[in-house]
Amino acid sequence: MSLALSASAGLLLWLPNLREREQLSVRDGFLIVSLFWAVLGMLGALPFMLGLDWGVTDAVFESISGFTTTGATVVEQIDALPQSILYHRQQIQWLGGMGVIVLAVAILPLLGVGGMQLSRAETSGVAKHEKPTPRIAETARALWTLYFALTAACALSYWMAGMSSFDAIGRAFTTVATGGFSTHDASLGYFDSVAIELIAIVFMVAGGVNFAVHCLVWHKRDLGVYLRDTEVFAYLLIFVGGALLISLSLFMTTAYATLGEAWRYGAFQVASIERSGSTSVPTRPPAAQGSAPASGVRPCRGAGPAHAARCRAPL
Repeated sequence: MSLALSASAGLLLWLPNLREREQLSVRDGFLIVSLFWAVLGMLGALPFMLGLDWGVTDAVFESISGFTTTGATVVEQIDALPQSILYHRQQIQWLGGMGVIVLAVAILPLLGVGGMQLSRAETSGVAKHEKPTPRIAETARALWTLYFALTAACALSYWMAGMSSFDAIGRAFTTVATGGFSTHDASLGYFDSVAIELIAIVFMVAGGVNFAVHCLVWHKRDLGVYLRDTEVFAYLLIFVGGALLISLSLFMTTAYATLGEAWRYGAFQVASIERSGSTSVPTRPPAAQGSAPASGVRPCRGAGPAHAARCRAPL
């Protein structure tokens, strides 16, 4: 039903303008990008409203949180949701991870519409001047190809580490997107696996690197590009330094018995905070957890931004 309504709305808007050929101005680009997020928020909310009988506020909040990879949620019992809704939550966060506008830029030339103004309106800072390929549409397609390949590699790694195919794909969507939505209440703590957590760390860190740099590494076949790029070098330095500091702190305060265990949780939390934020494993040793949730996150009560912002905050 949600797909039919979305497709019908799109066709009603597209068919009357099928033969129009106009170059978008900068102002048009900003307007379309703004409307893009508003319309996407409503369309993404349809499965929640039609499938779960949610109100508009909760449904739109969950949808916008997904598309913007914020990670806040109003769901109290994720494990109780049907797989169709779980997949929808994971997928909208994956689409938002690279940017739906970038996807639109990749396909708009096929419809006779230029995408440069949309790209300029969507990106900010130095990112808008970084073009791995001369044409903006080719750049967008290159970025999405790399994004898809990274997601596929993450999903395969999760599956080989013991996840079900559904969990592996769902978790890969939000790991690479650095969003944090999960298919379980306990997030990655549900699996209690060192291998899965290491995989998550690698792909969370990779997902946080500028994808223009990833493209450059791929084209040049030179991993040294990562270290020569000042932004990526600083990012990796912060991660390593933060992980060491937190791990040593956990070990010295006897939160964990061994340095290896302290590193396991410390490195994961730093990677999560640095990029994903809401993805969590237990942040305290079992003896200190008491009746707290196993994932180290607070259960979400109520609806709306004020409640949902606290929903996945680490204890």
